[in-house]
Amino acid sequence: MNWSIGMQPDSTDWNIINRLSENYAPNSVVAREMGLSEGAIRQRIKKLQDAGILKIKALRNPEILENQQLALLGVNVAESKLLDQKAQEIAELEGVISVAIVSGRYDLIVEILVASNKGLIQFLTKTLSTIKGISKTETFVMLKTHNKWL
Repeated sequence: MNWSIGMQPDSTDWNIINRLSENYAPNSVVAREMGLSEGAIRQRIKKLQDAGILKIKALRNPEILENQQLALLGVNVAESKLLDQKAQEIAELEGVISVAIVSGRYDLIVEILVASNKGLIQFLTKTLSTIKGISKTETFVMLKTHNKWL
């Protein structure tokens, strides 16, 4: 494996990524399933992580999180040349799960997880309001999700 800037994962790397995306398993299990050594799997995972291609983290089921509110925000930015900058600023706010630059009615879609409705109000009025250059927001409270893990 010759890794350098701009290199793409090979088919074995994609098989590892896909396997871990389906359902996390220890390296020994992935190695056995793929017919590789545990060390080879561990080395490939580390290189994928170091290259910024793979991140492994624990996921939570939002349906069982008590006193938590999951929401999507449609956000419009006053100046389109600032989209990347505003997306990055928002991504760094506490409670933000993801930020996507999108086409259509909004410039950004922001996914957040906050503590209850009070947390949502605080996020909108105190946290998000610290970002200058936002011209409009619309909030979509997620009442129920299917196959959603955070």
